[in-house]
Amino acid sequence: MGYTIRTFGDPVLKAKAAEVVEIDGKVARLVNDMFDTLYESDSGIGLAAPQIGVQKQVFVWDMDDQPMVMINPQIVESSGEWVYDEGCLSIPGLYVEMLRPNHVLMRGLDLNGNTIEIEADELAGRLFQHEIDHLHGVLMFDRMNPDQRKEALVEYRRLERDAVKSSAPPQRRRLRLT
Repeated sequence: MGYTIRTFGDPVLKAKAAEVVEIDGKVARLVNDMFDTLYESDSGIGLAAPQIGVQKQVFVWDMDDQPMVMINPQIVESSGEWVYDEGCLSIPGLYVEMLRPNHVLMRGLDLNGNTIEIEADELAGRLFQHEIDHLHGVLMFDRMNPDQRKEALVEYRRLERDAVKSSAPPQRRRLRLT
C-alpha cells in the first residue's frame, strides 16, 4: 500500500528528518511502502521518507530495475559540475535545469545496518543529492537564486492551475531559467 506524495507547500517537506536510531521491522515496512509509492508514481526514480510525511532519514531509489535503500545517508565527497533538467515528485510537472556536483560519494546504512558507500555520477549522483536534500528540508526551489525561484514558482503555480482546470495531473513542463 502506497502513501500520498506530499507536494510543495506541505510543511513536512521543509523540516529536517530525524536519523534512524534502530533498523527494525517498522523501518522495513516503511521501505516497502516507499517502494510501493515510488512505483505507483510511475514517473519517479527516487523517494525520500519526508515526501510521504515520515520524518526519518530514509530514501529509496530504483534505476535499471535495481531497487535500493539508504538510511542516514550523507555525501562525504563531491566534485565536478553537471547541469541537468531536474524534477521532483513533490513539485509535479516542473523540470528545471539545475547545476550540481557531477560526482559524489555517499555513505549510509543498508536495511541490515551495514555501512555502505556508493560512488555515483551524472543521473545517479544527482538523484542522491536531491533525495538527501529532502532529508534536510531542502527543495529544488531552495537551490535557485531569487530571480530563478520567482520564475519557477510562477510556472509551478500555472501548472497547478491548469491541472485543477483539467482535473488531470500537471503536464511535464521544462523551464530553462535565465
